[in-house]
Amino acid sequence: MTGYVHSIESMGLVDGPGVRSVVFMQGCKLRCAYCHNPDTWALTGAKLELTPQELANRLIRFKDYFGKDGGVTISGGEPLLQVPFVTELFKLLKRAGIHTCLDTAGVCSNAKDYDNIVGELLNLTDLVLLDVKHYDSEKYLKLTGRDISSFNRFINCLNQSDTKVWIRHVVVPSLTDGEEHIKRLKEYSKCVKGLEKIELLPYHTLGVNKYKTLNIKYGLEGILPPDKEEMKKYNDIVVKL
Repeated sequence: MTGYVHSIESMGLVDGPGVRSVVFMQGCKLRCAYCHNPDTWALTGAKLELTPQELANRLIRFKDYFGKDGGVTISGGEPLLQVPFVTELFKLLKRAGIHTCLDTAGVCSNAKDYDNIVGELLNLTDLVLLDVKHYDSEKYLKLTGRDISSFNRFINCLNQSDTKVWIRHVVVPSLTDGEEHIKRLKEYSKCVKGLEKIELLPYHTLGVNKYKTLNIKYGLEGILPPDKEEMKKYNDIVVKL
């Protein structure tokens, strides 16, 4: 078995607790309007093709830097498109005593034994960073280009596990901003059993040049990042669950 890896960040500080190595997997079914990594969409063209053991060997060597709070975060793209690979990797990391974190938008391939496959992975996952694109089905479709049903199915699996969850939500002016929207997001988040906190991430334009390089039309041309004072106001709403 091999996994398709876009890149590896050896020392990340914003992808879960503590100091972490972050693995960005190749492949994603969503086409989010604000995506800053369109180069990860296709499963083909991965920069690295590794077995779980080969990747684990690369990650375990950083264990001394993780300390008591850090570990490894698997991100993307969408790591759930490669569930068997990530599961085997997490088995190796857990044996090595390393904290495991799954950064996901909750969109998995439609395997017949979906619940068992995803459930096994979640049992090996210490923390899920759950990217909630939107809680409204029509607005989710408009924002991502896909139906919300796959995300809802993942939520059901997540609620059958004991995995801790941090919800992440990108605040995009005119799409996912406003006090009422943030209040409804907070209310929606109560459906996630293991929720510990909500993190609001301000929309940014750092990936726009990638669209030009790939000759892909960028859907949010002209939209600027949210105001810092607005973000502070929104964070004040979600700081207490």
